[in-house]
Amino acid sequence: MSKPTVIATRRWPEPVEAYLFENYDFTLNEDDHPMSVDELQAALREYDAVCPTVTDPINAEVLGIDGIRAKILGNFGVGFNHIDLDAAKAAGLVVTNTPEVLTDCTADIAMNLLLTVARRTGEGERHLRANEWVGWRPTHMLATKVTGKTLGCIGFGRIAQAMAQRCHFGFDMNVIFHDPYPPAPEVVEKFNAVACDSVEDVLEQADFVSIHCPGGESTYHLLNDERLARMKPSAFLINSARGDVIDNPALIRALKNGTIAGAGLDVYEGEPNLDPGFMELENAVLLPHLGSASTETRIAMGMRVAQNLDLFFADKEPSDRVA
Repeated sequence: MSKPTVIATRRWPEPVEAYLFENYDFTLNEDDHPMSVDELQAALREYDAVCPTVTDPINAEVLGIDGIRAKILGNFGVGFNHIDLDAAKAAGLVVTNTPEVLTDCTADIAMNLLLTVARRTGEGERHLRANEWVGWRPTHMLATKVTGKTLGCIGFGRIAQAMAQRCHFGFDMNVIFHDPYPPAPEVVEKFNAVACDSVEDVLEQADFVSIHCPGGESTYHLLNDERLARMKPSAFLINSARGDVIDNPALIRALKNGTIAGAGLDVYEGEPNLDPGFMELENAVLLPHLGSASTETRIAMGMRVAQNLDLFFADKEPSDRVA
């Protein structure tokens, strides 16, 4: 009996690729290049399963073709706003993602961004490597204390809760949040957290605003000029979620003008193309989408995709179906 044909749009961790080679008629993107629209469309026509990543635009253009052979999109990532779910459904495609397995590593990166931007450690390392350090002095590179401050989460799902765990129990921080779908009361009580009625309430009170909401139409440019102006001038914005939640030009203006104190960013609208305005800002800490980038987590994500494929091709319901 022939094996289902599967293609991955990028290179995956070696143990996952080995599993897929053993269990499927598997094709790699050998040189790991970003696939074009034509290549993505060809994959949909030629394979039973297409496994994209969060940077592949599986939009109406890609999906609006005749002769689609694929039956499932096994997405490598928890976010799926890069996939047009309505178009996928219309094309008869099942869509899965990889929740839960990247929670801790993404929260670690969010915490890293918070500490780095507050304590200016990135600036400090650049200062040292440039041979500009002349020794300790009482006013050198004064920064912001983290312990005891207020963390404000926009969204309070798994990753936000993991961030709250680090901040509340590790740094004695107060936790406030806004989420239209709040967690169970016992989760809120665990962190002695306070639910806010609006995003604006969080922005006005928090010393550190950490974004943990999904991308998509409802959150597109949620952080714009008006909302950034609601933040304290001493506050910091942290984004490890989705880039298009922030209006990039608005954030650059806020950082340049001192509307807010700083920002720590791991994701960007239009990535990997970065607005050059960010590069001029010492009060912006910039990472290249490293949230889930640990060996353990990326293997777990890939195996989660593989498990969903296994279930689907065994005529069972995939565990992580989103469409």
